[in-house]
Amino acid sequence: AWENFIRCKRCFYIERKLEIKSINTPGYPINSRIDSLLKTEFDYYRKRQEPHPIFKKYNLNFIPYQHKELDRWRNSLTGGISYLDEDTNLQIHGGVDDIWYDLDNKELVVVDYKAQSSNTKVETDVYLDSIYHQGYKIQMDIYVHILRKMGFQVSDTSYFYVCNAEKSFDNFEGKLNFTITLVPYVTDTSWVESNIKEMKKTLELDSVPKINKSCEQCMYLDAGKEFI
Repeated sequence: AWENFIRCKRCFYIERKLEIKSINTPGYPINSRIDSLLKTEFDYYRKRQEPHPIFKKYNLNFIPYQHKELDRWRNSLTGGISYLDEDTNLQIHGGVDDIWYDLDNKELVVVDYKAQSSNTKVETDVYLDSIYHQGYKIQMDIYVHILRKMGFQVSDTSYFYVCNAEKSFDNFEGKLNFTITLVPYVTDTSWVESNIKEMKKTLELDSVPKINKSCEQCMYLDAGKEFI
């Protein structure tokens, strides 16, 4: 919803205030299954409070963070991480994939699992600069902001846990082969609070915002009016 607001205030207003939902996109069951397996995998080390092998590979003194509310935090449909913004009276929430704990700095580290299949090697600068990944960074900024508002010490640096299904294998044999890369992202939360205020102002408008000519959905719906 937040990315929707940044992309197009009109679509955000129609969906959030008028409660007219946009057409849902198909789900990604393979990506969802990978997320589920990763959560189970990290929970194994979480229960034992031991470092996951990826931490050793990247020389990180981390362990998976353990908290009684973690399952709820990881499910946006049951509340996720959240806080009430007192200036706007808006409940801000979202579901994180995982949280790690930095033993050196005593801070939480936000993690987002990403699954893809690309011939290109996953490199930090290229990954973060991709036009298709800008929403990922917005998401991370918001998660860090929320957790800090919840009273936690949170690292500026978050991580994308990127699982890339290799295309170099000739045989399927009932399995995909993944290369795992940790992509660090230094979050920026300085824009979040002002954006919440803009969101509130938009929701309080008496009429639908003007068509955004940069929004594909707005232009599609507007073009279709002549055929009605």
